[in-house]
Amino acid sequence: MHAVLIIGCGSIGERHLRCFQSTGRARLTACDTSPVLLENMAKTYGVETRSDWKKALTSETFDAVVICTPAQFHIPMAIEALASGSHVLIEKPLSVSLEDVDSLLATRDRMQKKAAVAYILHSYPIMNQVRDFLRQGELGPVLQVTTMAGQHFPTCRPAHAVHYAKTYYRDRKMGGGAIQDALTHTANWIESVVGPTDSVLCDCDHQALPEVSVEDTVHISTRNGQTMVSYSLNQFQAPNESVIQFNTAQGSLRVESHLKRWGTYRLGDSSWQWREVAPLERDTPFVIQANAFLDMIEGKSNSLCSVEAAARTLRFNLASLASAELGARVHCDSLTA
Repeated sequence: MHAVLIIGCGSIGERHLRCFQSTGRARLTACDTSPVLLENMAKTYGVETRSDWKKALTSETFDAVVICTPAQFHIPMAIEALASGSHVLIEKPLSVSLEDVDSLLATRDRMQKKAAVAYILHSYPIMNQVRDFLRQGELGPVLQVTTMAGQHFPTCRPAHAVHYAKTYYRDRKMGGGAIQDALTHTANWIESVVGPTDSVLCDCDHQALPEVSVEDTVHISTRNGQTMVSYSLNQFQAPNESVIQFNTAQGSLRVESHLKRWGTYRLGDSSWQWREVAPLERDTPFVIQANAFLDMIEGKSNSLCSVEAAARTLRFNLASLASAELGARVHCDSLTA
């Protein structure tokens, strides 16, 4: 059994705790500054609790730490957790600035510990099937990617949405807004298929989501090497839908996550050739992710997002916000800490 400390017991922290517990491979301790949240963790899951994460790291030994706090705290906490001798799983996004990313990588390497970032799409079987197929090269190089996604945020994530206007989501400096909260998942996964983002042209705005002023609607055009990518997302539409299409000179591949299927349409075909996938319970990908992280710290192979890959997506996030502010294309490598 691995001793795992969960720092931050809001909606996502509770989910991580519950899903790590479901693996049967971890002994969980919950940590938060809120007595109410800690009481809920103890009562609901029967776990030990701590109110001071620094004291917990210095006075106890944990095999791993899962960091579920607002994004501006991710890197400082991860550095201290690694320095204490623990492996770390960090919630997305990696941070809200490039500050201390190099220090995080250096601490990980110096301590010879494992670190990953919880971009959950890497734990969905349908997304792994699609990526594996595209990497085989049957359709040739991907030249264009289009993505379209949207959902009614308060309806689709009610446990979180009750508090979204009062927690991190309300403020970009804490990791809020559609770019850093929702779109970053898609961008991170797209980058795992076609490579890192070179440049970004972004238009975003607050259109409808009540009680906040951060963007809930995003249109982005990027260059990822030879591949042109278009992202469209909002967090207020009625249907909960997600479509990603890869286009090559020999055919296309489409992922329709909301319909639990992906398919190909080659030149000469008369219709899409669909592959259906089994529906998942909401927690299932998080249990897969928890098992993958425990596999990682045991030295086994896994498909989790590395810190390096998350740092590249952080550049996508920051370039998108900068582009919207400037009204111009921003090159990701031009960003500095």
